Amino acid sequence: MNLHEYQGKALFAEYNLPVSKGKVVFKAEDIIDACNEIGGSKWVVKAQVHAGGRGKSGGVELISNPEDGVKFAQKWLGKNLVTYQTDKKGQPVNCILVEECTNIAKELYLSAIIDRESQQIVFIGSSEGGVNIEDVAKNMPEKIIYQGFVYKDDSLNENAENIAKVLKLNDQQTLQFIPIIDNLLRLFVEKDLSLLEINPLVITENGDLHCLDAKINIDSNALYRQPELLDMRDETQEDPSESEAAKNDLSYVSLDGNIGCMVNGAGLAMGTMDTIKFFGGNPANFLDVGGTATQERVAKAFKIILDDPKVKVVLVNIFGGIVRCDLIAEGIIAAIKEVEVKIPVVVRLEGNNADIGSKILSKAKIKIESINDLAVAAKKAVLLAK
Repeated sequence: MNLHEYQGKALFAEYNLPVSKGKVVFKAEDIIDACNEIGGSKWVVKAQVHAGGRGKSGGVELISNPEDGVKFAQKWLGKNLVTYQTDKKGQPVNCILVEECTNIAKELYLSAIIDRESQQIVFIGSSEGGVNIEDVAKNMPEKIIYQGFVYKDDSLNENAENIAKVLKLNDQQTLQFIPIIDNLLRLFVEKDLSLLEINPLVITENGDLHCLDAKINIDSNALYRQPELLDMRDETQEDPSESEAAKNDLSYVSLDGNIGCMVNGAGLAMGTMDTIKFFGGNPANFLDVGGTATQERVAKAFKIILDDPKVKVVLVNIFGGIVRCDLIAEGIIAAIKEVEVKIPVVVRLEGNNADIGSKILSKAKIKIESINDLAVAAKKAVLLAK
């Protein structure tokens, strides 16, 4: 689950990290009061969406009077912001973050992720901030450091100093940097984060370190123990079908193709999508109904798939391990009738009682293409989609 910048900075402040004084507003006319409350003579207004690249797309602006902030808010509130990280529709802007202006001397990069190979939290630092870190990694890899950390380990100071050297911090800034790393590491562990990014982490004209941005991703599997973070969820920033699937314990990701996929098991789903691509087709989604493909789950899955107008055919690929294929077949037939599916459906069953399940499908009074071979089933789905 992603957080907005203003939510991330609220967490930063909770963990004693240096952030700008700011206020989030949901109405354009509230910009003036926000600027007066923050004080100063210059402010930065930022459209709040779950995507990077806002500045290059006009979603961030430096203003010298509150009225310009009102115009900015009127331009974006209720509209969609399109960046290089969004699709063509963009992300809806429902609020604006107003912040005091920070005088920047140097922009740096800092992030933290979980490295599965080393089973550590790894901090990534670079002296080149404010740009796409992917470009830095490609063109100037020597300016990036990957430093692993173990929570509450005695080597924290030494590891933080290793990053500080790559960031080219002086002694005073390094003394500031060590507690920043310590607090970020506590935040990462205590709030079950999967990604934390500050781009840029800046050195101000006074020589102090300052977190000018905040990008936070939370491990969705840990949200049951982070209720205060779950309350921060903004479903308007998520794909509606993906949100609906999550509510029904279905794993769903929208794609750009026209062949809807319904599979039980993530690995089998990936294999199904690869097979479709191999035969020249394009999957419209990844959808894993889980090990127990009951009628209720299958019906809900059909509804979610059919909400995508691009879908021309549905390929159902089920392996009967925990449940029997004959029960799955009956559930598929009932679900198709319940949802009133009007596009072709290709079903491939394998595993426990697959032959019986195929016979049930072939005798159904609704049109279902029952094919036991995955390659043949995928070819048929690709042909029907055309």
